[in-house]
Amino acid sequence: MKTVYDFIKKCGTYYLATVEENQPRVRPFGTIALYENKLYIQTGKAKTVSKQLSVNPKAELCCFDGETGTWLRLCGELINDDSVEAKKHMLYEYPNLRGMYNENDSNTQVLYFKNATATFSSFAGAPKVITF
Repeated sequence: MKTVYDFIKKCGTYYLATVEENQPRVRPFGTIALYENKLYIQTGKAKTVSKQLSVNPKAELCCFDGETGTWLRLCGELINDDSVEAKKHMLYEYPNLRGMYNENDSNTQVLYFKNATATFSSFAGAPKVITF
């Protein structure tokens, strides 16, 4: 999981895909954190992505490292964690979010990957798969 975290963190931006009815939806994200041996992302409960994940928690993210020519696809279920501690940890990792989010507000949402499969691919070699 640390390898997956490090790769996403290095890339900076990743693209998260969710489903709305029968339509895929993709948008850029930039938050990623390791907390209590889980891989977390952050959003706002008022956002459409949060509503989509509450109906169908299956999601996939993708990011690309242009220096190495390697990309990652991470799929799994995103599980909501309403604990103040998890929210506080994310906001500690991304203090610039404090202008919009607070661990005690009703909007801040952190979610962690469950039943996840990470596939690292490149044009140079066979894929590497990590599950957690």
